Amino acid sequence: MLIPAAVAVAGGVLALLWNPSAQTRSLIQHFAAGVVLSALSVELLPEIGREHARPWVLIASFAAGSLLMFGLKLLTEKLESGAEHSKHSGVAAAGAALPVGLLLATFIDIATDGFIIGAGFASGGESGLILALGLLVELLFLGLALMSDALKGWRMVVLTTLLGVVVFVFAALGNWLLSGASHDVMGAVLAASAAALLYLVTEELLIEAHEVQEKNYSVLVLFAGFLSFWAVQLLA
Repeated sequence: MLIPAAVAVAGGVLALLWNPSAQTRSLIQHFAAGVVLSALSVELLPEIGREHARPWVLIASFAAGSLLMFGLKLLTEKLESGAEHSKHSGVAAAGAALPVGLLLATFIDIATDGFIIGAGFASGGESGLILALGLLVELLFLGLALMSDALKGWRMVVLTTLLGVVVFVFAALGNWLLSGASHDVMGAVLAASAAALLYLVTEELLIEAHEVQEKNYSVLVLFAGFLSFWAVQLLA
C-alpha cells in the first residue's frame, strides 16, 4: 500500500523537473487510460465474478457508483464555474487562484483509488497488488496534470504528498473495513469501484487527452498501456 503513496509523491517531484509538451501529456494520458482499462477488464471484473455476489447487488452497486461519479462531476463543474466567476468579478485574491474544483475532484478520485486497492487486498489473492500497479501510472503523472501557475514549486510537492497520504489511508481503511466481508458486500464495493474507474478513463483521462491535436499513433499508445498491464498480470 505504500508503493502507490510513494509514487504519488514522486509525481510531484517529477512535475518540478519536467514540463512536457501538450502532445506528450496527451500520449501519457492515453497510456494511463490503457493501463486503467486493463486493470478494470483483466483484474477487477474477474474478481467481481469470483465473489459470486447476487446479480441485483452488483447491478445496483454499479449504478450507484455511476451516479456518485456523475454527482462528483456536477459538483466539480459548479465549483470551477464559481471560481471562474469570482476571478472575472475581481473577488479572487491577487495572484493565481487555486483550482478548488479540480483539487476536490482529485482528492475524491485518489481516495477512491486507495479504497479500490484496499478492497483488492481484502478480497485476497494478488488483486490488491495488481490494482496498485495498474494505478501507478495515473499517480505518477498526477503532478503533471495538476501543474499550473497556482500549483508549482513547493506547493506541488506538498499537494502530492497529501495525495500520497490519502491513497495510503484509504487503502488501509478499505482493507480494514472489508476484511472478512460477505460476498455481497465485497461484490458491491468492487462493482462501484469499477464504475469509478470507468469514469476516470472516459470522463477524465481521454477527454483531457483529446483537448490537443492528436498524433495518428495515439491509439497505439493506449493499446500499449493496456498490453503492459495485461503482460504484468500474465507474467505474475
